[in-house]
Amino acid sequence: MATTTRPALVKGSRASRSTIALKMLMAVSGLIFIGFVLTHMYGNLKAFGGHDSFNEYAHHIREFGEPILPHEGALWIIRVALIVSLVVHVACAVALWRRAAKARSVKYVVKKSKASSLSSRTMRWGGITLLVFIVWHLLNFTIGKVNVQGGATDDPYNLMVDSFDVWWLTLLYLVAMVALGMHLHHGVFSAAQTLGLTNNDKARRNAKAAGALLAVVIAGGFSLVPIFVLAGVITK
Repeated sequence: MATTTRPALVKGSRASRSTIALKMLMAVSGLIFIGFVLTHMYGNLKAFGGHDSFNEYAHHIREFGEPILPHEGALWIIRVALIVSLVVHVACAVALWRRAAKARSVKYVVKKSKASSLSSRTMRWGGITLLVFIVWHLLNFTIGKVNVQGGATDDPYNLMVDSFDVWWLTLLYLVAMVALGMHLHHGVFSAAQTLGLTNNDKARRNAKAAGALLAVVIAGGFSLVPIFVLAGVITK
């Protein structure tokens, strides 16, 4: 009996440990992104200070770390760290999804739990939406610098205003922010749970509250600039 069950137990133990490792990597990479989006949101809100305030911020982040680092050195370190975090986050998510799908050897109808939130049930599709948005966002403002109105692309503030002055671009951006908010709402709690920070009822409530707060602050903060541009409050 022992000779037949032991290999299975060892295999199951290894699978469990690797699943925990994948969740840990997702949690850590997710926290890195939370730090980034908070900083990025702060930079975006510089638009309320006008053209010079916004462009000075964009210029200073390229000089950050000089003269110890070369021009844009710190920025490239951040970019590489974010790319690695993104690859790790997506790869772990795909691996965990495949494991969950493989575990269902028999198809069955899953009754939605009343305890599960909309955010938790839409994590996968929200993640895909954000991934597509990130690609477009980089093409729009960083890599390709696409100005859909045909204007200049060498001025960060003017490019931002020209982009969000187009209603459908602002709409797409706001949809992405809804996806971001929902992803953060459940993701923060999930990360806290993975890191062992939800060991009691009070800790779980705090983790859920932190997720809700970050979702509102970050998604709401990002949404302010495009809304005010489209409303004509922020102009060139």
